Parts: sequence; structure tokens; C-alpha cells
Amino acid sequence: MEERMNTNAEERVERDSLGSKSLPSGAYYGIHTLRAMENFSVSGRPVNRHLIRALITVKKAAALAHLRLGTYPAEIAQAIASACDELLVDGEARAWEERWGEHFPIDGLQGGAGTSTNMNVNEVVANLAIERLGGRRGDYSVVHPLDHVNCCQSTNDVYPTALRIAAIRLLRRVSAAFASLQEALQEKEQEFADVLKLGRTELMDAVPMMAGQGFGAYAKAAARDRWRLYKIEERLREVNIGGTAIGTGMNAPVKYSYYVTELLQDLTGFGIARSEYPMDPTQNMDVFAEVSGLLKAAAVNLLKLSHDLRLLASGPAGGFGELELPAVQAGSSIMPGKVNPVMAEMAGSAAMKVMAHDTAITLAASSGQLELNAFVPLIADSLLDSLETLANAVTQFETRCVRGIRIREDRCRDNVERSAVLATALVGRIGYEASARVAKRAQKEGRSVREIVLEEGLLAEEEADRILNPYQVTKPGIPGR
Repeated sequence: MEERMNTNAEERVERDSLGSKSLPSGAYYGIHTLRAMENFSVSGRPVNRHLIRALITVKKAAALAHLRLGTYPAEIAQAIASACDELLVDGEARAWEERWGEHFPIDGLQGGAGTSTNMNVNEVVANLAIERLGGRRGDYSVVHPLDHVNCCQSTNDVYPTALRIAAIRLLRRVSAAFASLQEALQEKEQEFADVLKLGRTELMDAVPMMAGQGFGAYAKAAARDRWRLYKIEERLREVNIGGTAIGTGMNAPVKYSYYVTELLQDLTGFGIARSEYPMDPTQNMDVFAEVSGLLKAAAVNLLKLSHDLRLLASGPAGGFGELELPAVQAGSSIMPGKVNPVMAEMAGSAAMKVMAHDTAITLAASSGQLELNAFVPLIADSLLDSLETLANAVTQFETRCVRGIRIREDRCRDNVERSAVLATALVGRIGYEASARVAKRAQKEGRSVREIVLEEGLLAEEEADRILNPYQVTKPGIPGR
């Protein structure tokens, strides 16, 4: 079973309704896959491996269901299930790709609502099962890709079911990544709780705040993302397996539908449930648009956070310079010593990609017609890439950037002291107009608000100190009262 495909080896011939074609004898895939390779050379990226593995899991569940039902000889069902186990054994991505990648070569962007991908899996599983029963690859009289591996199935129920399984698996990773990011931000909230800094609105000085308060706000946003992504899994658990071509269940016994759903629960550990109306998840893809929409919302918060960290760490001499982000690599090939906020930039780029994918998913999900959506492969390619990208980006961003953030307390304090923002604290005591006059004079003369207030006799020294206490103005209420 360790044999690698040798394209220069003896070839075999396979036939379908369109004619015959020669394939490398070492290929586990067959003629349907070969035609798809010729037709869909588009993106240069193969079908997402999480989807392939989920499809293989569905094929195993189907074979075990048929073993219970006695649909075809038990040794065939057992050989199919064993073949699926071999295909699933290498959990580590690189090891799996090295062993099996060349046998799943179809481009992720394809026509046919996923039929090519389903047939690719059918053929590989069939040929592995054939070998287990002593046959040669391509001898489908032993195990047939359609009559056996695809028995009681259609691409239109198998593919959406597998997509849901793959999405749940990745969604849990994304939710866990945001949970860890939330924790890291909360730790910074506590660490910077007593550091006074300028708040800013529209990039202009606003009112003082504690640096920890800003990180607390970021943590709240991450918490919302974590919860929303955790809850949305419920939408993905309803599958249409057994619905076959359009959801009516033609050519699939009712017992089969229940058996395969039960087996998928056992194989995945997910709370998968058979849809009470399989025609709905067969033709309607709004669930994937909903999941993508929440991924986009999370990307919005991630992009905002990445922008803020880059601004606050900018300079360090010519910018805000209030934060120090971990230096993870040299920043320039010509400017010695320059370090760029590359982890924040990476997180922002990932967020933008998720947003772009959401547009593709929205268009694809709304472009289905009547009983089927032909653009499910685009939905799968975009959604699974968004999930993987976001999970990886958030994890790297959190571990290699957020947890290592340091604050420059002296720079934060200097910025507050040089600013006239404390004039806002005077509004409740001397009114808006007088406070505005004090602020303008302080800015013009480069003096503190306190100096101007005392010079003009607007407040007694004790009252001025009480109202203008910068640590008091970062809390609710009217300063000095």
C-alpha cells in the first residue's frame, strides 16, 4: 500500500459513457478524476483536504450502514471501510499530503456541484478496496466506485454533508483560537490597568484612559466572536445524507438514512442530525453564508485590533510609540535596525481575505437554482479556507504578538501631560465655552490646563487638583463631584 504513483509506469485503460482513457497504472483515481483534471485546471489549489477527509468519513459510514443492511456482500463493505481507515490514518497534514495528495489532484474550483470530488473519492476508495480483495486497480468488477462505494448516495447529499463535517471540525479550531486571544487580551488588560494614556477619537486627542481599558475593550470583542462562532456550529449539524439527488431520498432505504447518520455521529463525535426535510439543505446554502458572515464579523474585529496595535506602536520615535510589539524579524533590506509590525500585518491580511471570501460565498449561496446549487465547490473552497486561515492567523497573532506586547509608560505619561484633553473635565464646573478657551490657550502656549485655570482664577488650587486628577477622569461620573 506504500507504492507511490509512477506516471511512467505501464498504463491502464478505463471507460465511461463518454469513451475510454489511459491512466497511469499506479493511480488510485480513475477516469472521472482524470476528466476533471483536464477540465478544471483553474486555481492551482487542490480540493481542501479537510473536505476530502470528511468525504472519506461519509463513505466509511455508508459502507458500515450497508454492512448492517446486507445491501451487497459483507467482504466488499468491510474492504471499503478498511480502505477508508487507511486514507484517514495519517492525521498530520504533511504526512497525509505526502502519502495521498497525488491521488486527490482535482482543482478546488470546479463545475458540477462537487460531482468530480465525490467521484475522485469513490474511485480512490474503490481501488484501495479492490487491492484488499486481491484485485488490480481499475478492475471495478471487484468493487465498483458507484455501485458499491457510492451506493444509495448522490453527490448532492454526500458533498453538503461532508462540507458540514469539515466546517464543524475547523470551526472548533477557530472558536478555540479566539478564546485564547480573549484570554491574552484580558491578561494585558490587567497588566496595563494602572497605566494612564491618551484616548483618541478620529486619531485626535480625546480624554485620558487607562491602557488596560483599551485592551479590555478588545477582549470583549474577542469574547463575542468566540461565543458567536461556538454557537453557530448548531446550524451545521443538520445534514441531508440519504436525501440523494434532490432530497426526496430516491434509491436510498429509510433505514440506510438513519443508520448512516448514527454512524457519522460515532465516527466524528459531532451531534449530527438527519434533516427532517432533506430537500432544504440539498438546495439551500444560506447556512454557509451565515457561518461566513460570523467569520467576517470576527475578521472585522481582528482587522480593527491589528490596525490599532500598528498605530500605537508606530514610530517608535516618529509615531505614537506607546506600545512595543515583539520584534520577530528584521524589517528592511536597506534600513538597518528597522523592525516592522509583521504579525499585526499578517493578521490584518488574513482578516481581509476572510472578508473577500464572504463575498464569494454570498454570491455562490444565492446563485442556486431550483433543487440544487451548482456552486457548492466555490462555497466549500472559500469557507474552509476562511476557517483555516482565521484559525492559523489568530493563533500566530496571539502567541507571537499579543502576549509579548509591552507598554512605554513614560511615553504614555508624556503624551497626557502635553495634551489639553483634561480641559474636558472642567465642563461640569466652568462650562463648555470657558473650558474650550482654556484648552486653546494651553495648546497655543504649550502649558498645562491646570496652570491656565489657576492663572485665570477659575478654580481654587485644591478644587483644580481634585477635578483634574487624571486617574479620576478615567472613571464614570462628573470629575470633582
